[in-house]
Amino acid sequence: MPSFDTVCEADLVEVKNAVDNTAKEIGTRFDFKGTSAAIELKEKEITLIGDSDFQLQQIDDILRNKLAKRNVDVRFLDKGDVQKMGGDKVKQVVKVRNGIASEDAKKIQRIIKDSKLKVQAAIQGESIRVTGAKRDDLQAAMALIRKDITELPLSFDNFRD
Repeated sequence: MPSFDTVCEADLVEVKNAVDNTAKEIGTRFDFKGTSAAIELKEKEITLIGDSDFQLQQIDDILRNKLAKRNVDVRFLDKGDVQKMGGDKVKQVVKVRNGIASEDAKKIQRIIKDSKLKVQAAIQGESIRVTGAKRDDLQAAMALIRKDITELPLSFDNFRD
């Protein structure tokens, strides 16, 4: 029976490369000379460090540009609150989304069920497996998911006939 998986996974290698390029640009830019501006990646968390909110925003803009050049969707980034560190420094933690949250998975499953397509959606951990009798029905389900779920950078894997 034909099926595919709906997943939400960032290419972590490209994210790491974008963070490294951002750090390199911070080191060479004149407006960051002598400041505490920095960016680092640990696991799936990017930490932005700067002297002010404005500087954090500049670092974030550089990071988003580098991610866009590497074809990584910026919707994977989940910005946290700006926190004060010691002295006049501030930091912000940006999480890289990986996997579909359970409420989003239920929403996708509900959309597929309400569409009256002859497909079934099953939540499997952090992905959703969609199965159906015909390839055309599965492609219609993909189009429906792309149209209705715009806030998540979803991709489709394991398309099997």
